[in-house]
Amino acid sequence: MHGFANPARFLRLARWLTPVLLLAGAVLAAASLGWGLFGAPADRLQGESVRILYIHVPAAWLGMGGWSAIAVASFTEIVWRHPLAAIAARAVALPGAFYTALCLVTGSLWGRPAWGTWWVWDGRLTSMLVLLFLYMGYIALADAADRDGGEPSRIPAVFGLVGAVNIPVIHYSVLWWNSLHQPPSITMGKSAMAPAFLWPLLIATIGFSLLFGGVVLARMRAILANAQAEARLRRKAAAA
Repeated sequence: MHGFANPARFLRLARWLTPVLLLAGAVLAAASLGWGLFGAPADRLQGESVRILYIHVPAAWLGMGGWSAIAVASFTEIVWRHPLAAIAARAVALPGAFYTALCLVTGSLWGRPAWGTWWVWDGRLTSMLVLLFLYMGYIALADAADRDGGEPSRIPAVFGLVGAVNIPVIHYSVLWWNSLHQPPSITMGKSAMAPAFLWPLLIATIGFSLLFGGVVLARMRAILANAQAEARLRRKAAAA
């Protein structure tokens, strides 16, 4: 892991890995959505509205996974001062917020025909909305720290760790409290879903995850390039 702390080494890896992840993710996501929308059957109870599943569930997992990645990167930044940890956390924040917002929007669209309402203030939906607010807060803190121009601030990293408390709340909310939201259909080692729904869902999750990874690498490269450009401008200004 520490071998990739060198930005030049990381950039050499990311330069070819970014398009690979983006292309593979786009192909798998498109194939799975085509399968889910046109090949998979309608649900016996929910009918055609169940097809939102192939976007909603990957978006929910990646929204939670994005903040988990921020927490890991924040811990690495605080404990080991890994030079790319803060950049990785900042790069994850925006796509993580996007997937969280997508989860909330698709969940609302699915909830209307399934539950008869667009929104309920239960544990799962509320904690997911809190996650979106956490992403917004982290992005604002990271932007403020970057504009400060002084010593690197640890405040976004601390916020990233504290916000991770919400992840188990999201996961277990349907078990802890009464909820319209169904319990987990996929758990460790088993699934309550029929294969006709499970396989396109798993492929969609892999595809969206690869897209997520490709976007994060592209954002890390952009952040590094911007930092290098600013450093060159400061050196020129000091020499003038």
